Amino acid sequence: VYLETYGCQMNVNDTEIAWAILQKNGYARTKELDEADVILLVTCSVREKAEQAIWNRLRHLKALKARRQQARLPLRIGILGCMAERLKEEILHREKLVDIVAGPDAYRDLPRLLAVAESGQQAANVLLSLDETYADVLPVQTSAGGTTAFVSIMRGCDNMCSYCMVPFTRGRERSRPIASILQEVRMLSDQGVKEVTLLGQNVNSFRDTSEVQFQSAAAPVLSRGFSTVYKAKPGGLRFAHLLDQVSRVDPEMRIRFTSPHPKDFPDEASVLQLIQERHNICKQLHLPAQSGSTRVLEAMRRGYTREAYLDLVHHVRESIPGVSLSSDFIAGFCGETEEDHQQTVSLLREVRYNIGFLFAYSMRQKTRAYHRLQDDVPADIKRRRLEELIAVFREEAARANEAMVGQSQLVLVEGPSKRSASELCGRNDGNIKVIFPDAETEDAVGCQALVRAQPGDYVMVKVTSASSQTLRGVLLCRTTLSRSAACH
Repeated sequence: VYLETYGCQMNVNDTEIAWAILQKNGYARTKELDEADVILLVTCSVREKAEQAIWNRLRHLKALKARRQQARLPLRIGILGCMAERLKEEILHREKLVDIVAGPDAYRDLPRLLAVAESGQQAANVLLSLDETYADVLPVQTSAGGTTAFVSIMRGCDNMCSYCMVPFTRGRERSRPIASILQEVRMLSDQGVKEVTLLGQNVNSFRDTSEVQFQSAAAPVLSRGFSTVYKAKPGGLRFAHLLDQVSRVDPEMRIRFTSPHPKDFPDEASVLQLIQERHNICKQLHLPAQSGSTRVLEAMRRGYTREAYLDLVHHVRESIPGVSLSSDFIAGFCGETEEDHQQTVSLLREVRYNIGFLFAYSMRQKTRAYHRLQDDVPADIKRRRLEELIAVFREEAARANEAMVGQSQLVLVEGPSKRSASELCGRNDGNIKVIFPDAETEDAVGCQALVRAQPGDYVMVKVTSASSQTLRGVLLCRTTLSRSAACH
């Protein structure tokens, strides 16, 4: 089997789940397209561009399949994930070369679907589940050099933002039992993984209801000034409890999480307190804003105003000094005026994010926006607004990063820099890329005089220059996460 992943980190994790299931059923994995008997594309539906990439890829695979048929070496092609969920009929009819279609909740069914395809029929399963979390499937890790890994803690989403496909392609929110998450994190720790990112569409509304004694816990409160389209559900163990448990597994393992929703950081913010207190929970938060205009936020059904969002940002910065913030923004949403756009520009300036993910709006079928709103911002205006947002984001990120010049930063080494074999690359606590020379350095850990930093090592780097995307610096010493926390 040859697996190809498109889209978000959830899809990277889904690829690992699908591969774990196939491996148990006797499949071997290849990195060579020409060796494959089965090619599976794990797809994304969040924007039209993502889907276009898949249609283009299928055109390329059509020729390969035809050649294989002539050589009497049949090739099966499958579409997995969100696009399979959204466009099942179209994929099966339009592309006769697709043999199997499996939605995000149907990966356990892959061996059966492939067996049906062997007999020459097309096979599909896009049933969405109310309880599938793949809790008992330990994903087979395939991420970079084995220093970092993603752990899925929940699936689906209940927020129903008007622009978003996720509730339709990934279904309702359901959380994986904490015991199964901790088992996976311990396994990763044993394998030497040094950084784990907890993944979910809305991680901080996590709710593990598997343990009976917590069924009567009160429903959570929302952050001040925030509302939801659904009723808060009582019972279960919450995200703060999970974060507390995960951070205790290995003091030398960094913990991150994405993506939270701003509504789920209420005032008695135990999550923010944990981030501030634990040396191994990264002082970095993803706070997706989407727009800086209250009017647009209402049309998006985000459940907050610009003012409520800014209050939360100030609260976060007071609770976690030196926190690094990232965000998502959509340019040119339905009905967005030039004034709305300028409000987003000013929010970018006011908050000064370290990391940003910015996109032009892409109307998706099934969403509330598709049924109720007009995609009325012309493509060229969307493009111009997006370019303006990116330019302002970069300018402010460069300023935020320049403030770190002269400081020493703890960096987890990931491997050689892409541009130069004589440099190493890693990320600091705030998830910003740091590049530094691959040189011998002092060792604050053992008794060795000089050492060379390896992937998975923590090193102190003194920052000498900064851009909007990266920091550069000189290597000071090799250290550990606990030791560096004790020194600060």
